[in-house]
Amino acid sequence: MEKIVAGIITIGDELLIGQVVDTNSAWMAQELNKNGIWVGHRIAVGDVRVDIWQALDEEFKRASIILITGGLGPTADDITKPLLCDYFGGKMVVSQEALENVKKIFEKLQRPMIPRNLQQAEVPDVCTVIPNKRGTAPGMWFEKEGRIFVSMPGVPHEMKGMMTDSVIPALRQHFKLPFIAHRTLLTAGIGESFLADHIKTFEEALPSSIKLAYLPNYGMVRLRLTIQGEDAAATEGLIQAQFDTLKGLVGEWMVTDEDISMQEALGRMLTTRGKTIGTAESCTGGYIAHLITSIAGSSNYFKGSVVSYANEIKENVLHVSSSTLSTNGAVSEPTVEEMVRGALDLLNTDFAIATSGIMGPGGGSLEKPVGTVWVAVGNRQKTLTQKFSFRFDRQRNIELAATNAMNLMRKFLLLTD
Repeated sequence: MEKIVAGIITIGDELLIGQVVDTNSAWMAQELNKNGIWVGHRIAVGDVRVDIWQALDEEFKRASIILITGGLGPTADDITKPLLCDYFGGKMVVSQEALENVKKIFEKLQRPMIPRNLQQAEVPDVCTVIPNKRGTAPGMWFEKEGRIFVSMPGVPHEMKGMMTDSVIPALRQHFKLPFIAHRTLLTAGIGESFLADHIKTFEEALPSSIKLAYLPNYGMVRLRLTIQGEDAAATEGLIQAQFDTLKGLVGEWMVTDEDISMQEALGRMLTTRGKTIGTAESCTGGYIAHLITSIAGSSNYFKGSVVSYANEIKENVLHVSSSTLSTNGAVSEPTVEEMVRGALDLLNTDFAIATSGIMGPGGGSLEKPVGTVWVAVGNRQKTLTQKFSFRFDRQRNIELAATNAMNLMRKFLLLTD
């Protein structure tokens, strides 16, 4: 089956100067890949007519599908729509469908419309309008010499709605796409290179139709198997057999055999057990609580957090003894153990996580250099502690501390089953 290749063009000066991070391309690439469409190139261009035109020409030569985001707003720097009108040799007309959508949105917001807002309903007459159920700027579908060009807003929420509701279904109708299957698992506690050595024989013996990818991130490594085929049942059977073998090889470090985050995996474990958790955070400053509560439904198992950044909060709120702090210091095993006990009592939870460390860039010593972190997890019967030594900048040290703290809690839950 012929491979269908897509190109992604993101438009906006804000992307090139780093003012806005381009998350659209990554999301679109994932959705395309799920549907058997391979992304060949991703291009970011500023709000410059000649650069956008050149990018369109380049992708026309090498891709069957060109997805474009950005530049569809009502201000002068939003030049994508008139440029596309010229590129495809059309003229601007008012789309009644888009106009009604704009009017409904402003009526709902109880805000007056100005001519600039009404211009959002103007589209090239050579395009098919893609409804925008989440905003005022319609999407546009163009066809030229067998290529499909799709222009969508740069606002991620609006773009995702269009892709899911309209673009992907239309592409599946237009092209004969292969079946693609993925299997992903998450490991923690083993580095990428050691993991690669451990499964070297397995990787070398994989069928040529299956690809293995290593995706490292903050103390974790995702392993993803990908297969492409025409027969869905046969393809699924082949990849599942290999995935089962892989799980057996990395079981010692496997967090989950799904493509989910550490915090979601931990949340599922707590939900299954009907247990609750809280955190007492010093060096992580509430970041663990943030990660846990980023998961929908976390209110069922997460009760709260104490950000005990200062020693007086450790003493007065969590009841860490002054003698423990004066003898051992805030960054110590006895301190985090007492923080866990204090959090369990104060938050009335089944389990608690505590962290204390030196994130940098200053504050370290020969005995306790920057990156030293103590983590404790526990319940009312037992506490488990571990010391970590990180070597990165402040933000990455915080992220690593949070990931490893949640993983230690995950291991503790397994021990208490």
